[in-house]
Amino acid sequence: MVLKHSTKKHIIQKKAPEKSTKKSSSKSKKTSKVQELVEEPVKKSSRPIDEVVTYAEIEYSLREIPAQGNKVLVGPPWLTRFERARITGSRSLQLSLGAPPMIKVPNDANSSIALAVAEIEHKALPISIRRILPNGQYQDIPTDWMR
Repeated sequence: MVLKHSTKKHIIQKKAPEKSTKKSSSKSKKTSKVQELVEEPVKKSSRPIDEVVTYAEIEYSLREIPAQGNKVLVGPPWLTRFERARITGSRSLQLSLGAPPMIKVPNDANSSIALAVAEIEHKALPISIRRILPNGQYQDIPTDWMR
């Protein structure tokens, strides 16, 4: 069983012990499962406990910032290098798996990565970027709004 690192309670399913009876056949045997709530402490750091600083988790809900025309309200008005890299990688994977190109293939595009970069430069991809602020507000920005 694999547990993710969390301090929350995990549900573990265990098989109940089977009672042996002489007259029961293999068809009539049923296994029942018992669910138990088990709280397992998970150590997230190898440092001593007195050196580890923990902060309370902040609960917030996502709220969309209403668009004002084609204006980018969250972050810079262009694609960041991280957004560009993420879009290039995912689009080049799609192209290498047989997706049709969204633009006419240029002569210098000899790989799926070069074609994906050309598609981003032509703003031909119907992809939106979701930029989230720390307070939970976000804006979905289509790539054709970017410079």
